[in-house]
Amino acid sequence: MINPFRKARSAPPTTLGRFLFWCLRGAWGLITVSALLSAAAGAMEVVSAWLLGRVIDSLISTTQGDIWSDHALILGGFVLFYLVIRPVVFGLSTAANHLLLQPNIFPQVLSRLHRHTMGQSVTFFDNDFAGRIAQKQMQTARAVTDVAQGSIETGMFALSSILGSAAMLAAIDGWAALALLLWMIAMVLVIRTFLPHVRGRSKARASARAMVSGQVVDTITNIKTVKLFANTEHEDREALGAMESFRERAIAFGRVSTGYRTAQMALSGLLPVVLVGGTVLLWRQGAASAGDVAAAGAIAMRIAQMSGWVSMSLMQIYGSIGEAEDGMNTLAATHGLTDHPDAQDMGRAQGAVCFDHVSFSYGRSEGGLQDISLAIPAGQRVGIVGASGAGKSTLVALLLRLYDTEKGAVRLDNTDIRTITQESLRRQIAMVTQETAMFNRSARENILYGRPDATEQEIIDAARAAEAHDFILDLEDHKGNKGYDAMLGERGVKLSGGQRQRIALARAFLKNAPILVLDEATSALDSEVEAQVQDALTNVMADKTVLAIAHRLSTIAEMDRIVVMEKGHIAEDGTHDELLAQNGLYARYWNRQSGGFIGAEDNAEDVEAAQ
Repeated sequence: MINPFRKARSAPPTTLGRFLFWCLRGAWGLITVSALLSAAAGAMEVVSAWLLGRVIDSLISTTQGDIWSDHALILGGFVLFYLVIRPVVFGLSTAANHLLLQPNIFPQVLSRLHRHTMGQSVTFFDNDFAGRIAQKQMQTARAVTDVAQGSIETGMFALSSILGSAAMLAAIDGWAALALLLWMIAMVLVIRTFLPHVRGRSKARASARAMVSGQVVDTITNIKTVKLFANTEHEDREALGAMESFRERAIAFGRVSTGYRTAQMALSGLLPVVLVGGTVLLWRQGAASAGDVAAAGAIAMRIAQMSGWVSMSLMQIYGSIGEAEDGMNTLAATHGLTDHPDAQDMGRAQGAVCFDHVSFSYGRSEGGLQDISLAIPAGQRVGIVGASGAGKSTLVALLLRLYDTEKGAVRLDNTDIRTITQESLRRQIAMVTQETAMFNRSARENILYGRPDATEQEIIDAARAAEAHDFILDLEDHKGNKGYDAMLGERGVKLSGGQRQRIALARAFLKNAPILVLDEATSALDSEVEAQVQDALTNVMADKTVLAIAHRLSTIAEMDRIVVMEKGHIAEDGTHDELLAQNGLYARYWNRQSGGFIGAEDNAEDVEAAQ
């Protein structure tokens, strides 16, 4: 009846009603079945009251000895109803809600929200807490599930019970049904008065709760930095500030909940008084039987009790609606960077890269890249150097289409990369960065991320090429997993910087993409291991287009070509020898370095001047 992992056919809407329908699309058959069974369970309450009245009337109208012979049908029906029919209907209703609905709605909503979030640009994630985004996904999926389940369990059950009760009271006397109707109107007015406030304050509470999660996760993610800088108390204050904000909003929610609950219970107490009192008057006038009085009393007591449950459920439903709305405001944001509607998948590229009058400054008036034109033939190895902020990383980010150019175009094999899908573009590029990214998965899974269909031997060969195989064999995690099965910890915290970088190199080797981007790829390695990895890199770079960003110029001196960037422009372009002969910016960098880094001497001179 439902495929909870089916992809949504569109992006999530940004209005609440349409958003809820988007979340639940594809589950309406299941929801309808659950709603009908819940309504049937609600009708059982009315049948219970009616049977009680009939049994009492039978007892009053019959002598003690003739009760079973004269009223076998009604008594047998009473027993059958309570021992068979009622348990079966309630069991089916519970099964529909808790075995079918809840376990499927939650993963459906979560998978759709997660897919949409995964499609956001890197800017979306840069502007928020990772923990807060994750909390919003879980919160919204749970809230939508609670709205669907609560509306069925409470709404359909209560509606069926009340409509059936009204019909039965109307059969006794129209005034009793009118009294129930007036009571229902008063109850609706109470609900309309309080529940919008419940929704609004629940939304604020959910937002504050997500901020607590974001703050705590941010601290835990950076726990080593917290300890190294002895800032435990500072982080404690930050967390407590977020918690205090959540506490204040939780209290505000509690105030409106208390007022709503008090008003609802006072109104609930009025119903038994009116209905029982009214049917007693009818009984005295001969217009109702004792069984009618008992039935009306049972209905009144049941509705009064049920109204307390319904009121709490409605409050939870409206609270969940507020949480869903809060999540929608964050997660339903339109994708900032999308594939063109006619974008095509690209087969394996030759690897020719061209930056055609490209400008990009992150939406600012200055900085970034300004009118960059750079053509890199397929198979050419290019070193990119420049001081911090010169635009090297921005150049690579545009090639990966993490951002779209503001002016000009980036082309791959003479094709504008905006006309091909992002996934197929990034399959053409293997990248190793200075800040290596590791998953909290096994060493094997982290390397396999480069090419998920690789064989075990290919994984080992890539690890050997990256000088990672030997230390991987010595790994062991806290659960006793060893070697390639050992877990690396969150962000690879159980590895040294050099080990993480070699795992990342192995991943890039395994991917075997036509374009290789190295962003300080060997910066965390000691000299001996770096020399070994450089030999491996030389083999891997064969027949590939290479863009190598480096501050240590000795690592790129053998490149086919070196591009020197300064303040978003290409200042120089040529081979190592040609650039030295020009005696320009690159020559100045080279002369200042003695196994050091670009800018190191400039920083030293600044310190001396300050002293």
